[in-house]
Amino acid sequence: MEHIRTPKVEQVRLLQRRAGQRKPLLGTLYLSATHTIFVENHPETRRETWVLHSMVSGLERPPGGPTGSQLVLRCKDFRVFHLLFPLERDCVEVHASLTRLSRPESYSELYCLSINPNTNQEEREKSWSLVLPSQDYQRMGLPNNLWVATAANSEYKMCDSYPAQLFVSRWASPAVLMGSSRFRSRGRLPVLSYFHQDTLAAVCRCSQPLSGFSGRSEEDEQMVTAVMKANPGSDFIYVVDTRPRLNAMANRAAGKGYESEDHYGNIKLHFSGIDNIHVMRSSQQRILDVGEQRTPSMSDFLLGLENSGWLKHIKAVLDAGVFIAKAIADEGVSVLVHCSDGWDRTAQACSVASVLLEPYYRTMKGLMVLIEKDWVSFGHKFSHRYGHLDGDPREVSPVLDQFLEVLWQLAQQFPCAFQFNERFLLDLRTLAYSCQDGTFLGNSEKERRSLRLQERSFSVWSRLWRDREKYWNPLYRAEQSQTQGVLRPNTTPYCFKSQKSFTDWLRLCSPPGCGRVCIARLRRPPPRPRRPSWSSSWPINKAYNTQRHAPSI
Repeated sequence: MEHIRTPKVEQVRLLQRRAGQRKPLLGTLYLSATHTIFVENHPETRRETWVLHSMVSGLERPPGGPTGSQLVLRCKDFRVFHLLFPLERDCVEVHASLTRLSRPESYSELYCLSINPNTNQEEREKSWSLVLPSQDYQRMGLPNNLWVATAANSEYKMCDSYPAQLFVSRWASPAVLMGSSRFRSRGRLPVLSYFHQDTLAAVCRCSQPLSGFSGRSEEDEQMVTAVMKANPGSDFIYVVDTRPRLNAMANRAAGKGYESEDHYGNIKLHFSGIDNIHVMRSSQQRILDVGEQRTPSMSDFLLGLENSGWLKHIKAVLDAGVFIAKAIADEGVSVLVHCSDGWDRTAQACSVASVLLEPYYRTMKGLMVLIEKDWVSFGHKFSHRYGHLDGDPREVSPVLDQFLEVLWQLAQQFPCAFQFNERFLLDLRTLAYSCQDGTFLGNSEKERRSLRLQERSFSVWSRLWRDREKYWNPLYRAEQSQTQGVLRPNTTPYCFKSQKSFTDWLRLCSPPGCGRVCIARLRRPPPRPRRPSWSSSWPINKAYNTQRHAPSI
């Protein structure tokens, strides 16, 4: 509360174009330690708009006018609030307060750690036991005679961004594990991510080797061979480098790079061409800028959508997952996946492949387990990527957003294969940004344990599981062949759609007429054989409606 200079300002006008609002609302603005709250003055409705400070991504102060001083709040879920203050002094003080409140300097300032979990200790402990990666390994039949658990990282000494529980090939000795870890960026050696019980092929993950132009490691080569030996049905493995080939070659100059087929004689190298976090951040910003245009021409609007490249990047992520899934299911060949450090594009590719291969991951509980295992425990940098604390803005990137959109694209092609609906994906994305629960705080399992999050906060999975009825996809049929088999999506460009919740936002933010026409053209695919349209059957998303009578995200 010490950062709040003015806790209450009256006669404030609020305009939220994202909600289709054309007239500003008159009301009172309140600042609390965790929320910005606007209460409408209308005596009959008294509607409230709640915004978590952790959801604020940016603040702007346009030049003032004769009617007052304006403050613009931009949120991480793409909402934009325009506040008009009658006095400039109030605007300045609210701006200063929100600047500090929206940029916490320590985890203790975040919403989920500002409550006292001891009042619901039993519920808190139960929430953290709902989803455990160890349960997923047991479901895959591990350990077995091919893959064994290792205690080499039990104290996070071998790799501080990996989980304590790791599964490796039984042909890999402790010396090989340590040697391979020293030769991989950030110590992220090849370990198991997914095991296919029918073909005995596996998806493994790691980071790039520290090979430079000619460097090599005997232990790392033995480690890759051990991965191959863990699949008795194949005499080679695919190494999927998710980066563009030129980017991987450029890393050689920094002493890193990729595996040489001359040194690793049992591999086939494949580059997926997924761009880095900086390109993805820029792509998302460009498509957001399209919605912010005030008076665009038709050609400017459509050109902006095309130049953002967003759907091209979504296609690249899906293509990587499709390649891995085909290798596992059709060829019975194990795959080793990495990018640069192995915690962004690697997580995307492994997760997409798992969803394509395994019907369990297409259920609500299964997707929770997958994200907990491949993202949370394997060290995806949630706090950096989603700006939980005040830090380097260049570390922020929509990595998880892209994975969730790939799932949405798959659901358009296979509407009966997914147990969850679009709202589940949208709420999951919002919760990753909002810091309402402790699951997505921190950048590694080691950091979360040092923060004692299981003692100080709740797990996000219990929140989603408690509300599972509203996330149920009415088209889901567990017994259908589409649901049970391996998904084989069509990845030609015309099969990719613009997500309805986003195109609705573009329509609302664009000038009258232009937005409606452009969105209609954006949604219209090229001519192709007629087939049933399932997208209209999906529930319309209302997750961003903030005109509520109770606190919202």
